[in-house]
Amino acid sequence: MFKLAALPTISARTLLSALTVTALFSVASVSHAIPFLNKNLPTDKDAVLSVGVNAMAVKSAYDLEDSTDVLVLPGAFYDNNRVYLRGAQAGAYLINDGTNQLSAYAQLAGNEFDPDDANGNLAGLDKRKASAAAGLSYQRRTPIGAFRAQVATDVLDRSGGNIARLSYLARISKDKLTVYPSFGFEYHDEDYNNYYYGVSEAESARTGVDTYASNNSLNPYINISANYDFNDKWAGFANQSLSYLPNEQYDSPMVDSRTQATTTLGLLYKF
Repeated sequence: MFKLAALPTISARTLLSALTVTALFSVASVSHAIPFLNKNLPTDKDAVLSVGVNAMAVKSAYDLEDSTDVLVLPGAFYDNNRVYLRGAQAGAYLINDGTNQLSAYAQLAGNEFDPDDANGNLAGLDKRKASAAAGLSYQRRTPIGAFRAQVATDVLDRSGGNIARLSYLARISKDKLTVYPSFGFEYHDEDYNNYYYGVSEAESARTGVDTYASNNSLNPYINISANYDFNDKWAGFANQSLSYLPNEQYDSPMVDSRTQATTTLGLLYKF
């Protein structure tokens, strides 16, 4: 017999991870098995794969000797109405009828804190590593733009935390230039914030940095991306994002800025 009392031992992180992995690997069979999914857009056999390289400048909110880190990373973009790649995010559509999009996705997530680059006693803290998040995303297209809700969890268990995002997205096109402005709020739970911004008693005893424990937070953000087609094969893109740290993160002794910004410039080749 099933024991209902055992159900609460399944964490939200475990449940969401299981749902996401199942969706990512079974989306094709599900789309044929459920009748209403037949209303989905057909697979775009002419979908273009774009690959390239981008230079990313990340201005961290951490108290570092040099708060700006420059990275050179590969990038890829592809969407055939069944699966997609968007830079550091990959996903599979469960529903995609042109108006409603429900997908399972995975992406890079979290921040990097290297104590070797930190100021003062912060140099004695433990390293914080970026992670990978997986979750579910729902987007609704309307005449005034799109609205998107996402929820994801740390599948590498670096923080063991959960994040969520609510966004408004628009698209503005003129000739070869397309601009994508968006803004919204991102939710970080207590586990996420304590890993990236908390200071444990052991760290405090070792370094003299005050202990700090955080709560859940809601971060407003704004983002603008642009794509310019030079010709049929080459395109350039740029992205600027800015996130505001609420008190739950800003009050951490690891932090010295209210904002975190990322600037990206890249070049893509279309196959």
